[in-house]
Amino acid sequence: MPWAPEGFTEAISIGDLLLRTAQRTPNADALVFPDQRVTYAELAARARAIARGLMGAGLQGGQKVGYLMANSVDTVATFYGIALAGGVIVPINTRYRARELPFVIANAELSMIVTSDRIDDYVDLPALLTEALPGLDAPHLRSIVVLGSRVVPDTIGQAEFERLAEGVSEYELDERRLRVKVGKLAVLLFTSGTTSQPRACMISHEALVRNWTTFGHVLRMQAGDKCWAPGPMFHLGAIGPIVMNCAMGAALLTDVWYDPTRAVELLGREQPEILYPACPPITMGVLAHPRFDEIDLSPARAILNVGPPDLLRQIQATLPHATLVTIYALSESGGAVTLTSMDDDLETRVSTCGSPIPGVEVKVVDGEILVRGVSVCDGYYRDPEKNAEAFDADGWLHTGDRGSLDAEGRVKFLGRLKEMLKVGGENVAAVEIESHISTHPAVKLVQVVGVPDERLWEIPVAVVELRPGHEASEEDIVAHCRDAIASFKVPRHVRFVTEWPMSASKIQKHRVRAAAMEELGLHDEVPA
Repeated sequence: MPWAPEGFTEAISIGDLLLRTAQRTPNADALVFPDQRVTYAELAARARAIARGLMGAGLQGGQKVGYLMANSVDTVATFYGIALAGGVIVPINTRYRARELPFVIANAELSMIVTSDRIDDYVDLPALLTEALPGLDAPHLRSIVVLGSRVVPDTIGQAEFERLAEGVSEYELDERRLRVKVGKLAVLLFTSGTTSQPRACMISHEALVRNWTTFGHVLRMQAGDKCWAPGPMFHLGAIGPIVMNCAMGAALLTDVWYDPTRAVELLGREQPEILYPACPPITMGVLAHPRFDEIDLSPARAILNVGPPDLLRQIQATLPHATLVTIYALSESGGAVTLTSMDDDLETRVSTCGSPIPGVEVKVVDGEILVRGVSVCDGYYRDPEKNAEAFDADGWLHTGDRGSLDAEGRVKFLGRLKEMLKVGGENVAAVEIESHISTHPAVKLVQVVGVPDERLWEIPVAVVELRPGHEASEEDIVAHCRDAIASFKVPRHVRFVTEWPMSASKIQKHRVRAAAMEELGLHDEVPA
């Protein structure tokens, strides 16, 4: 194995991980925002206060708590606070709209939701919840907590939440915390499936902590390092680094939202040792920024990114002091399945996704990547049909991704078997977009396919057949989607057809995609 063994047998709950680091390095930076720094001692204190507030509001061990929040110190403290109180963490995508939220809230059987009066992407989150849940009512939902100064009817405001916390002692909190088993469910992480609704992956404390501790060792992180990870904190691409930095005693650099100019300023001031932009849109927003040449990133030792090989070569050439590391990961794996090593040569690091991490196995059967191991999720919550489809009798997860293994067992990712898109790091089910577009009165039939995009990896294209006697333009279809579904799901192009390529009984979607690609003048970056 290309990695040192320390840390690989880490078995500790998410809440205890924070408390341990706060005890070891209380005065070290835990979080760094452009206008705020928080130490591990301060973060642990805030997380414990939130945990006591949740218990005071009636949270019982094993109940699910969602958080719908922009990136903030309180978001991280809530993440740890739910774990400390023995709850199950359910991150909620802040890009979801009123159409999508009720399903997630009901499917996860949320007992509580924590939100904030901070504005995320110009979205008023408390108002969004009010719109999604008339009367703020849903099955199993006991209460909604709104952190901040705003008072929202039928919710628990911050002042009341703090009063509830005062009614729960530190001793009572520790009694609850010590009953948390590391192998039990810690996080329900929603990811789009091949149906019209997302599914919740069940990830244990041990799976998440082991995976991301391993990741930290692969990146050769050290206590006191700073790691820039600007992703949204409902996504595994930010949740993982939160855990990884805590495990390694490093500081997480981030912002309330991603803006290239703000990111360049933060990077120039803090000069982090680890860069974790993860996906090309974020990376290129910084590297192509007009002020990029004004900052010094030479202290950076490693950068994690995925993308086409030529783009990865460009990133490595722009940051010659930082070793580019690539990954194969999915929500179902709780993080990394495979990683390249800091010692691998450039060609290996840009053309493969590396070797399986310790405790995880990978094989390729009929061109499909299969995985199993310590960090793979325990299935999909309340979805036995999908579990039977995705997991075989020997515990292998059938990923739906195409791939191959080289002579050294490194994975090469070759695209997707299932009709899924990867839009700027977000998994998108084509059928979910199709379902919404089909509600347009002029649409007879629609197929959504993904085509390559230099910035977002893939973008959705809608191919539409109109009803006889009806008219609609590309702008009409896009407007029908905008504000009704999350922005990353909105088609970037719309094409119109009068007939479809058919097999005996089905539309041949690969031919639909090929025609759209030809019309747009595009070609695949990976082998067909």
